[in-house]
Amino acid sequence: MVEVGSRLFTDVKSLFLRSKSCQNMMATNGKDCRGLKHDVSVPSNGSCEEFAAMNGTATEVETPSNGAEVRPQRFTFSPEPSMEDIRRMQAEFTDERDWNKFHQPRNLLLAMVGEVGEVAELFQWRGEAAEGLPDWTETEREQLAHELSDVLIYLVELAEKCRVDLPQAVLRKMALNRLKYPASKVHGSAKKYTEYKD
Repeated sequence: MVEVGSRLFTDVKSLFLRSKSCQNMMATNGKDCRGLKHDVSVPSNGSCEEFAAMNGTATEVETPSNGAEVRPQRFTFSPEPSMEDIRRMQAEFTDERDWNKFHQPRNLLLAMVGEVGEVAELFQWRGEAAEGLPDWTETEREQLAHELSDVLIYLVELAEKCRVDLPQAVLRKMALNRLKYPASKVHGSAKKYTEYKD
């Protein structure tokens, strides 16, 4: 069991480390990000390829010689701000305004649910949205970025107030998900884990 757990943790950690390959790309729509370890300016909802080409760090995608299916490079988040950076910035924001008396777990949960509703409203009546939202305008994408940011900020603050170390909790949960949904059993299926037979 320890070997399995260690292997799962290593797999999740390696996924996280690979996501750092697209340095400093954030959903800030070209605005500077201040208050972090480094001030960065990033492209507007660009892809890793666009950002890498812009910075001269583009890498070629390897094509396997065995003819296996090659997946397109996935979108990745920037390494900064970290979850801890977001927690700290929001804590400073609420401290400066003396809002901690209002930002208690129940209120934060309800506020987050309200923000999720605002995200849902952006998708309402649009039909199915393709990955990357190719039919959306820049204004619509910017609005989505704002609403998703609100959800994340409230989620991080809720975790802080409940004393949940969210990054570590995510690693544990992903390891459990790998045990519940082994790729060899569930590949291409959307069934719940209780529906799979051994």
